[in-house]
Amino acid sequence: MAIAAVLVASMAGSGNGYLLRVDLPRLAPMTALPVVEGSAGWPLVVIDPGHGGHDPGAAGSGFQEKDVVLGLAHSLKAELEDAGGVRVALTRADDRYLLHAERFEIARKLGAELFISLHADSAGEGGGAGGASIYTLSNRASSDAAARFAARENASDMLNGVDLEQQSDAVGSLLVELAQRRTSARSDEFAALVLREAEGKIAFHPQARRYAALKVLRAPDVPSILFESGFITNAADAERLTSPRGRAAFASSLASAIRIYLATHAASEGAP
Repeated sequence: MAIAAVLVASMAGSGNGYLLRVDLPRLAPMTALPVVEGSAGWPLVVIDPGHGGHDPGAAGSGFQEKDVVLGLAHSLKAELEDAGGVRVALTRADDRYLLHAERFEIARKLGAELFISLHADSAGEGGGAGGASIYTLSNRASSDAAARFAARENASDMLNGVDLEQQSDAVGSLLVELAQRRTSARSDEFAALVLREAEGKIAFHPQARRYAALKVLRAPDVPSILFESGFITNAADAERLTSPRGRAAFASSLASAIRIYLATHAASEGAP
């Protein structure tokens, strides 16, 4: 799907405005869209386990990020399905790699109401950092740490120095602006709900709310968050992210926030 943007500028020396139409590049044809579980008419949530395939993501405590977040994704999917009222799809249900744009395009093509990308971090050898955090999209990173995290995550679309997505920096900036303009308020609203519903159930980093120019959050019309579930180099976090009890706490917290968000917007949009 191509996205067109219109820029308004001033012609040098003339003082007259003109319109410049920019057609953003089309994605290469994707494989079949994932299976959507749930009854027709229910709102749809797309859960995106980060990394996969040739890209393991972070590593620590004997775990790889791609496996940890896939387990979390399946737990959240099962929690939502058990209670009903919500349709669910995973961008990947196994160990495969997807480009960032493929991930959010799945949500767009399926008409999702929410897109949640799941990740886990590493603090390096001997790193003591721990706790979960929640990212929403912004051109300006909330901290140096957020900027470094975004640079690492965005670089996963590079293979042997080649940008597999083949999108210029200018295009990337344009997509960020479009996404901010259309969906940032709802993304921030959902992020706040996650923090509220997970209080006392999930250990959060002291700076839990973060902002960065993350490629995977650039869907211009789907509220999106990146949930950084914790640091797998931290023993307590690794236990929380991989144990049945820890995954259950994660799933119940996220599911509660999802249901509140969807119910709120169903009521407001259904009002005359």
